[in-house]
Amino acid sequence: MSASSGTFVVGTAGHIDHGKTSLVRALTGVDLDSLPEEKKRGITIALGFTHLALADGRRAAFVDVPGHERLVRTMIAGASGLDAVVLCVSAVEGVMPQTREHLDILQLLGVRHGLVALTMVDLLGDDDDAQDMLELAADDVADAVAGTFLEGAPVVATSAHQGQGLDALTQAIASLPVGARDASGPFRLPVDRCFLRRGFGVVITGTVLSGTVRDGDEVVLLPQGERARVRGIQVHGASEPESRSGLRTALNLAGPQREDLARGTVVASTQGVAVTSILDVRYQHLPDAPALERGARVRLLIGTAEVMAVADALDDPDRPVAPGERRLLQLRCAEPIACLPGDRLVLRRQSPVTTLGGGEVLDPWAPRVRRRDAGAAVALLARLEAGDGLARIARGGPLGLTRAQALERLGTLPDGAVSLGDRVLDPPSALALSQALLEDLAATHQAAPLSTGIGRRELRRGRLSGLSAPAFDALIARLEQAQALIVQGPRVRLPGWEVHLDGTHERARDGLLARLTGAGLEGSALKDVLEEGLPGGDALVALMCELGQVERVAGRLFRRDVLDRLVDDVRGLLAREPVLSPQAFKELTGLSRRGAIPLLEWLDSQGVTRRQGDGRVAR
Repeated sequence: MSASSGTFVVGTAGHIDHGKTSLVRALTGVDLDSLPEEKKRGITIALGFTHLALADGRRAAFVDVPGHERLVRTMIAGASGLDAVVLCVSAVEGVMPQTREHLDILQLLGVRHGLVALTMVDLLGDDDDAQDMLELAADDVADAVAGTFLEGAPVVATSAHQGQGLDALTQAIASLPVGARDASGPFRLPVDRCFLRRGFGVVITGTVLSGTVRDGDEVVLLPQGERARVRGIQVHGASEPESRSGLRTALNLAGPQREDLARGTVVASTQGVAVTSILDVRYQHLPDAPALERGARVRLLIGTAEVMAVADALDDPDRPVAPGERRLLQLRCAEPIACLPGDRLVLRRQSPVTTLGGGEVLDPWAPRVRRRDAGAAVALLARLEAGDGLARIARGGPLGLTRAQALERLGTLPDGAVSLGDRVLDPPSALALSQALLEDLAATHQAAPLSTGIGRRELRRGRLSGLSAPAFDALIARLEQAQALIVQGPRVRLPGWEVHLDGTHERARDGLLARLTGAGLEGSALKDVLEEGLPGGDALVALMCELGQVERVAGRLFRRDVLDRLVDDVRGLLAREPVLSPQAFKELTGLSRRGAIPLLEWLDSQGVTRRQGDGRVAR
C-alpha cells in the first residue's frame, strides 16, 4: 500500500502542558519536540508532524500544535486542513483557557470529527479519590464540549508515561467517521514549514487543501506569483509520483529560494486560485468576544497566513457585530492573500490578541462595497450561499466577467448566463446594457432628427464604453436578432424611425437641389452653403447624401444625378478611346484643371477609372 492510500490528518489541541506531544510520542514513538528551545523549555513551539499506522491499513497523519497562548497563530496554521482532532485535557487540571480557545478555533475552522483524550491520569494516583477526580475531569470536559462538534465524542483516559489507554485511543482514532476528500479543484498547499535539504534544495511541507499535484508539475507561489517546478514528492517519508487533497505532503521545489517561501505562502496550480485583498465572508462571532465595531482592525488567519484587515459588516452596516451573532462581513486586507470560496478563517483582535470568531469565505473576488450598496451586496451573497452561479457573475459588475474569469471561478457557465463576445454576464446586467444602448439610440434620434441613424461605433460610450469591441459587436447583433434595432451598414437606428422634414427643411432641401442643378459640375462649396444659413445645416446635407440626392467631393457639393451623368459620359468616352487624358476630361466637362482633378479622383474612388500615367483608363 502506498503511503498516500487511506490517509487522514489528525491534529492535537489543548492547553499548554496538557500532554499533547507526550501522547503523540507514546502512540508513534516519535518525539516531535526537536528544537533545542523546545527541549530546554519543555513546551512545543513549532508544529510537529508524524504518522501512525492503523490496524486497517490506513494512516493517521498527526499534526502536533503548540498550546501556549502566544502561539495560537502557529496552532491555527497547523489546524487548517485537519480531518479530525484529539483534544487533550489534563485529568489533573481539567479544562483550561487555552482548551476553550483551541476548541473555539477548531469549531470555527470547520473541523467536524474528533475525540477527547484525558491525559496524565497516572498523576491522579491510585486511591479512591483518583476515580472521583477522573469523573470530575470527564464532567468538566462534557460541559466544555456541549454544543460543539465534540459533544458526545469518545473520551479516553490515557497516560503517556504508563501506556494506559493507548490501545483504546488508537481504536477510537481508527473509528473516526472520516470520509475521503474530494480531490477536484485546483491544487493548493499552504506552506507550514520550509527548509533546505542538502543535495535537494528547497523543501516545503503542508496539508494539501484541494486538487492533485504530480512530480514535474509547474506550480506558482502565491500571493507573490513566482513560478516553480515540482521535482520530488513525499508523503510520510515515502516518495510518491503524486499527492492529493487531504494528505500531509513534502514538495521539493526547483526555482525559489527559501526566503520566498515563508509561512502563509500557498503553492498552487498555475491557474484557478484567487489572489485577493478584499473578501466577503459568512462570520460567526464568539459568544464571549467583545462587540466588533465597523472599521475594526483585526488579524485575519486563513490557511497558514496571517494578515491585518479592516472588517465591515454588510448586513445592517451601522450596527456592531454583537457576541454570538452570525453576520456577513467584508474584510479588506493590508496584504494580498490566496484563497477560494469555502475556505475557513479565524479573526483575532489586534490587541490584546484574542480570538473573536471565524467563518467561511463566500467571495474572494469581492468588489469594494460602499455603505449605500450594502443591501444589493447582501442579496447577491445570499444567492451565492444558495449555490447560484449567476450571482458570482453578477458580482463581476455591470460588464460581467471575461469568459476566462467566469470559467476559472465557476468551472462551467451556469444556465442563463449571457455570452457577449469575450464576456459573460448575468441576465439583468445584459438587459441593463441593452437598455442603455437603446436609450442612447433613442436620445440620439431625438437630438438629431435629420439623421437616419447613428454610427455603431459612436454608441460605444457612457455605460458601454468599457465593453471590448467583440462584446459590443455581440450586443449589437443580439439586439438586431431580437429586432430591437436595425443595422444598415455602419449605421444603426430604431425600428420605425424615419426622418420627417418639416416645411422649413423641405424648402431648404428643394432650394439646395435647385442651386446644385444650376451649378452642374462646378458644384457649390459646402462652406459657402453652411455660412449662408442653410436650415438644418450639416445635418440636412448629411441626410441628402444618405438619401443619394447629394454627393460631397473635396469640400464641394454636387447633385448626385449630375455626377451619374458624368459617369455615363466618361464610360462612353472610354468605350471609344483607350485613355482619358486630362485635356479630354476638361473638354468633356468644361472644367478648369482645378475643378477637374477632384472629380477625376472621385471617379477613381468610385471604381469607374484608374490612373495610368497622366491619364485614366477604364477599371
